[in-house]
Amino acid sequence: MKNKFRLKRLYSFMLESFLPLFLMTFVICLFLVVMQFLWKYVEDMVGKGLDTDVLLEMFMYAALQLVPLALPLAILLASIMVFGNLGERFELLAIKSAGVPLLKTMKPLIVLIAFISVGAFFYQNYAMPRIQVKFYSLLISIRQKSPELDIPEGVFYKGIDNYNIFVEKKNRKTGMLYDVMIYDVSKGFTNMAVIVCDSASMKLSEDKLSLVFTMFKGQQFQNFQDENIASGSRSTEFVPYSRENFKSKQMLIPFDANFNRMEGSELEESAGASYVSKNSTELKFSIDSMSLKMDSLNVVDRRQMKTRSHLSFRNSYNVDIDSVVQLVPSTNVASIDSIMTQEAYSKQSSILRGAITKAESNNNEFLFRSMSKVNTQRTINRHWVEWHRKFTVSFACLIFFFIGAPLGSIIRKGGMGMPIVVSVILFIIYYILDNVGYKMTRDGVWIHWVGMWFSSFILLPLGAFLTYKAMNDSVILNADAYLSFIKKLFFIRESRHYPMKEVVISPPVYSEITVKLEELNNNIDTYLNNYKSMNYKTYWFDEGQDEQFAVVKNKLESILSSLSNSINSSVLDKAEEYPVMINNLRPFKAGSVGAKTIAYIVPAGLAMRLISLLFERQLNKDLRRIKKLNKELQLITERL
Repeated sequence: MKNKFRLKRLYSFMLESFLPLFLMTFVICLFLVVMQFLWKYVEDMVGKGLDTDVLLEMFMYAALQLVPLALPLAILLASIMVFGNLGERFELLAIKSAGVPLLKTMKPLIVLIAFISVGAFFYQNYAMPRIQVKFYSLLISIRQKSPELDIPEGVFYKGIDNYNIFVEKKNRKTGMLYDVMIYDVSKGFTNMAVIVCDSASMKLSEDKLSLVFTMFKGQQFQNFQDENIASGSRSTEFVPYSRENFKSKQMLIPFDANFNRMEGSELEESAGASYVSKNSTELKFSIDSMSLKMDSLNVVDRRQMKTRSHLSFRNSYNVDIDSVVQLVPSTNVASIDSIMTQEAYSKQSSILRGAITKAESNNNEFLFRSMSKVNTQRTINRHWVEWHRKFTVSFACLIFFFIGAPLGSIIRKGGMGMPIVVSVILFIIYYILDNVGYKMTRDGVWIHWVGMWFSSFILLPLGAFLTYKAMNDSVILNADAYLSFIKKLFFIRESRHYPMKEVVISPPVYSEITVKLEELNNNIDTYLNNYKSMNYKTYWFDEGQDEQFAVVKNKLESILSSLSNSINSSVLDKAEEYPVMINNLRPFKAGSVGAKTIAYIVPAGLAMRLISLLFERQLNKDLRRIKKLNKELQLITERL
């Protein structure tokens, strides 16, 4: 009963630690991806004179659409931060010390993430199609809206079709334009009109379909093309121009400034984007229908290939032509060329033109059919992409939790620094892999389930590996462990240091040290005679090497431990010259099942044996140096 109560308190503690961080990181991640959206579509919205409610609606739909992108990142970041904080404050250590394993500590969060994943699926399946329809219909409407009219000073403005407007100066407070020149080519270039005026004002009509230009003190020049209606011919002579002076004149220029919202039904009926408005059931139904259509088209094409022998793939079969000729009765068959030469040239020309026409017709027909099938297959691929996305986002939430939680418990760093760096790196990797799979599926290069689950296939083993390492208290992200490995790899070893002690309880007996040094030399000679150069079989199967090496190392360390109690500086200095030996020559136990397995896999075993030669060479060098130092140390101890 007490154990259950303790676990319930632990579960509530984990949930209370995770939920606030998750909500905070989710809001931050969603804000970041919305900013990315704004950066991508800012050109479509700037300068359109859109109302605030339209912009807010656009941002709302964008945020709702980007929830599946922000959710896995938020779970990853929150899980790293939670378990990193627990590790940094030694709370995770206390939990493990109480006998609660890591997996049981993660249990309430696993259940929570499972519910979030299920909710993400339902969100993707039912809410996302409607959100995408609203988002894309609104985005298309914004793109189709005319830009807000803002005529610059000193340059010709070409933002209105069939009109070029030049303004020398503008009064932004009153809206008046000064020294205005308008080129009107709405009736054609030959009937172009040029208007010059001292000043003008501009405003939209009430229906927002036209610009009303009120011009003051100006002139209008217009060309006229003379048409000879009676003769039905068009003359190339022009009346020079007509000139009109005016004190005040109004001019209407067509300019649609209204925001015409596209209906969602239009997007749903569009063949190129219909997949965004369907749930998983509707997507599967559409895929089956289009696949059936593709099958029927292929059946028809195969039938036509059979009926039209010149389109068959007879050349792809390995048939012996001579054997076929032998089966045909020897009859005199007239050649095609001789038949053609018997006809008149007009007849020959007619036959060739007919053949060319038929060939072009067949080519166009099959080209059209192939294009139709390519478009259908592309649409099927897009449907498969959307169908799999209903599931991949939910699965990504689980994967990122099983990456983030163990990773946080391993690195044991809380706060926002290290977790953000690690999360961003992992999410970038996931994003790249996901986009590669998406494009390969869309283009039909990969099978749809391989492409859409490509990122999951890569990251799932990583999550399992990190979870296993975290449960076994691994130090895979400990910098000291990697530093120690690098030092071993490049034979960078720490030097010995034996400071003189102020108080010595058991000083060394130098006569005994001399005897032990002699025994150590004998052990080294025995080892070098037996294992100075090991063959392939000895390296993998002989356990005696490890035993003799352990004897040498243990005796050396015992002697140096005794000498560390010496009060003679010469002895201590000489003891510090001894090298720090490696722990073992091989990273495995010789003669074990694993060693035998690798040994029989010759390429892998041979590669490891070649690498070990470097360590073997260094070990033999250290042993010869130890023998030399032993002799020097004996001379020092004999004088004491």
